[in-house]
Amino acid sequence: MTARTPSDRSSDRSPEPTPQATSKSTPKSAAKPASKSASKAKAKPRPKAGRKAAPSAPPAAPSAPPAATLPIPAPAAAPAAPGGPAATAPRVRVAPPLDAGDRDRLLGGTHHDPHGVLGAHPVADGVVFRVLRPYARAVTVRAERLRAELNDDGDGFFSGVLPLRAIPAYTLLVRYGDTADPAADPDEPEVRDPYGFLPALGDLDLHLIGEGRHEELWKALGARPMTHEGVTGTRFTVWAPNARGVRIAGDFNYWDGTSLPMRSLGSSGVWELFVPGVGEGALYKFDIARPDGSHTLRADPMARRTEVPPATASIVTESHHVWRDERWMARRGERPVHEAPFSVYEVHLASWRPGLTYRQLAAQLPAYVKDLGFTHVELMPVAEHPFGGSWGYQVTGFYAPTSRMGTPDDFRYLVDALHRAGIGVLVDWVPAHFPKDDWALARFDGPPLYEPADPLRAEHPDWGTLEFDYGRTEVRNFLVANAVYWCEEFHIDGLRVDAVASMLYLDYSREAGQWSPNEHGGRENLDAVAFLQEMNATVYRRCPGVVTIAEESTAWNGVTRATHLTGPDGLGGLGFGLKWNMGWMHDSLDYISKEPVHRKYHHGEMTFSMVYAYSENYVLPISHDEVVHGKGALVAKMPGDWWQQRADERAYLGFMWAHPGKQLLFMGQEFAQGAEWSESHGPDWWLLDPSYGAEADHRGVRDLVRELNTVYGATPALWQRDTVPEGFAWVDGDAGEDNVFAFLRFDAEGAPLLAVSHFSPVVRHQYRLGVPEEFGAWTEVLNTDEARFGGGDIRNPEPLKPESVAAHGRPVSLQLTLPPLATVWLRPV
Repeated sequence: MTARTPSDRSSDRSPEPTPQATSKSTPKSAAKPASKSASKAKAKPRPKAGRKAAPSAPPAAPSAPPAATLPIPAPAAAPAAPGGPAATAPRVRVAPPLDAGDRDRLLGGTHHDPHGVLGAHPVADGVVFRVLRPYARAVTVRAERLRAELNDDGDGFFSGVLPLRAIPAYTLLVRYGDTADPAADPDEPEVRDPYGFLPALGDLDLHLIGEGRHEELWKALGARPMTHEGVTGTRFTVWAPNARGVRIAGDFNYWDGTSLPMRSLGSSGVWELFVPGVGEGALYKFDIARPDGSHTLRADPMARRTEVPPATASIVTESHHVWRDERWMARRGERPVHEAPFSVYEVHLASWRPGLTYRQLAAQLPAYVKDLGFTHVELMPVAEHPFGGSWGYQVTGFYAPTSRMGTPDDFRYLVDALHRAGIGVLVDWVPAHFPKDDWALARFDGPPLYEPADPLRAEHPDWGTLEFDYGRTEVRNFLVANAVYWCEEFHIDGLRVDAVASMLYLDYSREAGQWSPNEHGGRENLDAVAFLQEMNATVYRRCPGVVTIAEESTAWNGVTRATHLTGPDGLGGLGFGLKWNMGWMHDSLDYISKEPVHRKYHHGEMTFSMVYAYSENYVLPISHDEVVHGKGALVAKMPGDWWQQRADERAYLGFMWAHPGKQLLFMGQEFAQGAEWSESHGPDWWLLDPSYGAEADHRGVRDLVRELNTVYGATPALWQRDTVPEGFAWVDGDAGEDNVFAFLRFDAEGAPLLAVSHFSPVVRHQYRLGVPEEFGAWTEVLNTDEARFGGGDIRNPEPLKPESVAAHGRPVSLQLTLPPLATVWLRPV
């Protein structure tokens, strides 16, 4: 039999009129333990009423096409149906035997067209009804003024031929217990038959899925509550092209999918079933029959909500959040990100304030970030992941915010609150790999599907995970649509794409013989390049104001170049908006970790970044990776005693905020936490408790971060020309003996800011620096040595007037005092 499609309206069946009344509609199979569920280890109670869709008002019944005239005997009288008019009980004749092959395939979960066998179908002498309800005692067909109990055919099959001219609108009364009258038992369901509906997925959806161009894939695949043909329920769809059959198992059928086989929608590889009565909150998985005959129970790859780990079932959900961030969304694209202030506070939500829900975080995080002056937060991955210790970087639910802190709407509430506080939201996104859990994506329907078939390309050598097959259109579509999903459904303002380098190189972390080259014999993963280009182009086209950021640790050419512009390697740009400057991060942290007396030998590590500063649009990251797993907190990297360590951190942050590029700082580093971060307890907030003796030391560093952000945001010279050479000029980049770095930043109008960083523990008086001659005086606008920040308060309190003494190639110069281990910013009066 062939699969039915929306256009395959067979003449052997008429549209179903709606019954006069609909009662409880959640289907059940049997009161038996949930032995197949990966997330339920014991017998379940009957499905909860709260997980059933509310019955809808019956629509007008569509007219039925004419049926052949048959010699139908008059039905015998029957008692009135409960709650309705008097019903008749026609004689139920034995149905033709079910084909043995169909029977075996239905029981074995390998039938590709269950709708062609189950449900109601016209036959020569009436209508045959066939139902599969394992463990049921009886099944009764009920329609207007008709009620007939079907014959028990064994193995959960019930059938019968009723003397009807056309298929009526009917429901099924399924009895599992010993009650003679199923309607007398309020727990016994009256349901619409899932096999009486045409497909709820359209031809256009299937066409776009087949082409790999469905940019709203989450609206076509997965579990979607809806009203279909006038009936409320949930449409389940899943892409499993290698499956011999797919069934739905959930808490609404006691995790036995036998009663809910799905139909194959032809060559698309998509399986579909509309299940009446199943609504929000229902738990489910897909029971997949693999080509080798074995079965696997899988979470939905497109699930938009999941159980709280370690439970692994998917949950039917729909959003009811009412957004209140219209002003933010309307204005976020007014200025290109690379020409705007962009200062990021990186957060691991689960441990920022351990134990808080999304909604509780919404009451604290926006106010904290706004007070410190950051323009954005970057959230470490929030997509569902089974192991908390992975920090979210091993994703199993790409379309579901982690349920550890609440529902998807709770997460929307948090984003909404941040936007209303004027804070942009970036999310770490992980399309580079996925874990091997046998209930998730790995070998989803038998052979490799989301991962490459070539094991030399499938296995990720560093993390024991699998890489995506970027060359397969449906897999690429899954990821591109996912990027769009986060931006559109959750109003996310940017995606920081994790581990881009591992995607770009076929030999990434692999030795010779452990990788296979591309079609040209090279090491570039051309499929990954094409995927990243498509993802960036699609996101920027659909989501104005959103920025994509690459964590790319190599010198790949054109990471932030437009996709239509070809580079010297013959490849188009990857199309990212920004790129993490990993080179600056490693070099500057290496420099600052040296004793001051040795820093002059490493002076070039702080200046080298300006050799390539305009090759890409950069972010300067001090991220979670640099303050964990033995690397120590930022302040702990500094040499010397406690005062020197804090002074070094303050000077370093001043240098970082003045350097071309955007800034990113991980939580806890804003108040000089001494211990490295751990997801098990988060930042050491107790350091800011006034009862703690050294609280002022930590509060001082946090006050400096607030001041850095405040002055930064008010000074266009520090961000307006971040990506062009005209925005920067060295004053003295060669003062290695003094451990001094002095440079100018310029805004679009040419107004300068002078930044001087001094990394020696001595005071330097009357330190001369050449400055532009057109300005009559300069004033100090920030000094990291101020007493309020915990410094020695060595300052330049009065405006400094240039002298006609040439220095550093300029005809005039300033003499200023450089505090020890400090950064000073000055601008013209």
